[in-house]
Amino acid sequence: MRDQAEAVPDIHALRDRLERMQGRRLDAPVLPTHPAFTSLLPGGGLRSGSAYAIARSMSLLLALMARPSQDGAWCGVVGMPELGAEAAEKYGLDLDRLVFIPDPGPRWLAVTATIAEVLPVVAVRPPAGANTARGGAEATRLAARLRDRGTVLLVQGAWPQAEAVIDVADPRWAGLGQGHGYLAGRELTVSVSSKRTPTARRARMLLPAADGSIELLGAPTERLLPRERTEYRQRVAG
Repeated sequence: MRDQAEAVPDIHALRDRLERMQGRRLDAPVLPTHPAFTSLLPGGGLRSGSAYAIARSMSLLLALMARPSQDGAWCGVVGMPELGAEAAEKYGLDLDRLVFIPDPGPRWLAVTATIAEVLPVVAVRPPAGANTARGGAEATRLAARLRDRGTVLLVQGAWPQAEAVIDVADPRWAGLGQGHGYLAGRELTVSVSSKRTPTARRARMLLPAADGSIELLGAPTERLLPRERTEYRQRVAG
């Protein structure tokens, strides 16, 4: 019994060390998101204390944030002055629990870290010219703060040690006639690649559909990633 009792602190120390090495808690809970993303994301949702590098698609961002917001989570949006309350509300975000910081200035990382202390979901777009792929002291401190607070960070662009990269491709709008008409919906491919798996999962979905909803168009597929693809290549998808 004494040997077992003495082994407990060693196990706890090993666990702490593994958590530090992996950059996240091993038992970090997962925030549910829209069902269309469940089969694509590692763990079926957004892992607390983790960062995600996502394409510069406002529809994708709002779709990922909608379910946590509807479940009562406060959300913050940093560095996206073009995002309006109407668009956020259309995707189901609770405006009463949404904090906008459209222009954080040159200390955008410090601003992001500050609100990450109190908000469980934070989205940020780094300013043009910011080199976020290699990280740095401030990015490292922000990552530690995310783990301590259990905050989910959604970054429109490259981010070091991202839990996953969420990209979009091949958009196709519906509802346009021959030279006239209006946009009724958009179909595109959403792909998710994680540093923990050698494959990327991808699926076609309506984002949004004509009625503003999100719809998965068939089961996700997998493809093997090239070994050299270790960084997120930012893509402007609209």
